[in-house]
Amino acid sequence: MKARRLVAAVTAALLTGVLAGCGGGSDDSDRPDGGRPTTAAPGTLRVLASSELSDMKPVLEAAHKATGVRVEATWTGTLDATEQVVTGKADGAYDAIWLSSNDYLRLRPEAAGKIASETPVMTSPVALGVRKETLDRLGWSPEKVTWSQIHRAAADGKLRFGMTDPVRSNSGFSALIALAAGLSGAQGALTDEDVAAVSGKLREFFGGQRLTSGSSGWLADAYTRRGDLDGLINYESVLLSMNRDAGTGLTVLRPADGVLTADYPLTLLTSAPDHAKDSFAALTGYLRGTGAQRAITDGTFRRPVAGSVRPAAGLGAAKRRELPFPASRSVADGLLAGYENTLRRPSRTVYVLDTSGSMEGERLEQLKDSLAQLTGTGTSAPGQRFRDREEVTLMPFGEKVKRTVTHTVPKTGQGAALDRIRADAEGLTASGDTAIYTSLRAAYEHLRERGADGSGDDRFSSIVLMTDGENTTGADAGDFRSFHRGLPGELRDVPVFPIVFGDSDRKELEGIATLTGGRLFDAVRGGSLASAFEEIRGYQ
Repeated sequence: MKARRLVAAVTAALLTGVLAGCGGGSDDSDRPDGGRPTTAAPGTLRVLASSELSDMKPVLEAAHKATGVRVEATWTGTLDATEQVVTGKADGAYDAIWLSSNDYLRLRPEAAGKIASETPVMTSPVALGVRKETLDRLGWSPEKVTWSQIHRAAADGKLRFGMTDPVRSNSGFSALIALAAGLSGAQGALTDEDVAAVSGKLREFFGGQRLTSGSSGWLADAYTRRGDLDGLINYESVLLSMNRDAGTGLTVLRPADGVLTADYPLTLLTSAPDHAKDSFAALTGYLRGTGAQRAITDGTFRRPVAGSVRPAAGLGAAKRRELPFPASRSVADGLLAGYENTLRRPSRTVYVLDTSGSMEGERLEQLKDSLAQLTGTGTSAPGQRFRDREEVTLMPFGEKVKRTVTHTVPKTGQGAALDRIRADAEGLTASGDTAIYTSLRAAYEHLRERGADGSGDDRFSSIVLMTDGENTTGADAGDFRSFHRGLPGELRDVPVFPIVFGDSDRKELEGIATLTGGRLFDAVRGGSLASAFEEIRGYQ
């Protein structure tokens, strides 16, 4: 035990030092230029990694000291990283990928020939964390809870939970698959027939979802901030880390009928140069060694792959069946499309769009093009266009809100509604000063009228704020804080997702995100306005 405490203490010390050197946790914080990776010198491994693995920075720092291999990491979502690999965008830009799982990647025929080798480093199953009072109220025995019991509690309104968006995050994707497999009783690879048989139950289950997110880390923070949910679906490691770091007191349930487990394979790309292969071998050898495996399990609550290393305290020892993954990409993509458009609660999104005079010209054209991309095409993949049943409001502003136009994308015949949104976006014009806070207040008032305060229909509501400058007229930050404090609880929980664009004031936008429980997105540093709009989709 003394040795385990020493490893944990060293890990914590490394974490403090590494994070202090990396800045505020930006996706690009480990890259010296903050943009696309440069050609790496020998001894540096350029890695495209799942964002949840940012908690491995202290272990990677220790690996650097022990092996001389420096990891230059770019953090992103697992499914987004998969797209970069299969489209060839990762070729030459990265030497390796480190995702929570390669299961979906293996379903993509375009990935053939892209992977040289893969080495699992640790494991963590997707689990449900519930409050002690919820566990007692439901009368559950932690070691015996099944997916059917979890479904029934959510369907009956007795389990309000948060979960990441399966289209963006592997924890949500894995939870969706595990639920479908568990409820269907599938014994082999999940099929279309298995999914169809339980689609009604899946829809009932997601009626209990009250929080969504594009990343596991933000989901954990948002859950802690809200404090009104019964539970959270996430990796076992994330849930236990929340208990340690935020005192959430969750009981972690691994359903008795099976789980889906992330194995975090460090994967060498065939496009990597020869010197990267040596770095890859040295790094994987270190990470699977006894010392690193102890640091990983004690520091992150992931399970070691080395049989000689005992899992950290708190990791249940009971065996769980590994549930089957889909048999083909069509099954996986069909499940994702079903989640987006029929299974989950529908979205209500207000786009508060700066069309002040400074937006004239190229900036306004970028805004129009970015919104047009969200109206999609006939071949748009899940997550690339406005969802079926989604309520979309465009609220362009200058010194005041210029107009408020709301569209709802129907379940069938979506084309006409998407065309109208595209036409409204194309009609935007630039003029006037910049009244950010006055316009945000108008957005919340609009949501109140639409029932987002709990008095109307049941939707995920959010506000997207795009501005290329700072507030110059109307209400100020203090006025908005007072207004926000006075909102009813459910309306106050509606997050604002600001986008840094043009000459916008980052500090001002960070303040808005923090106040409302949103997240800041960047269309300036290594990104684009279109990619920021698309990334936000995972949080709506």
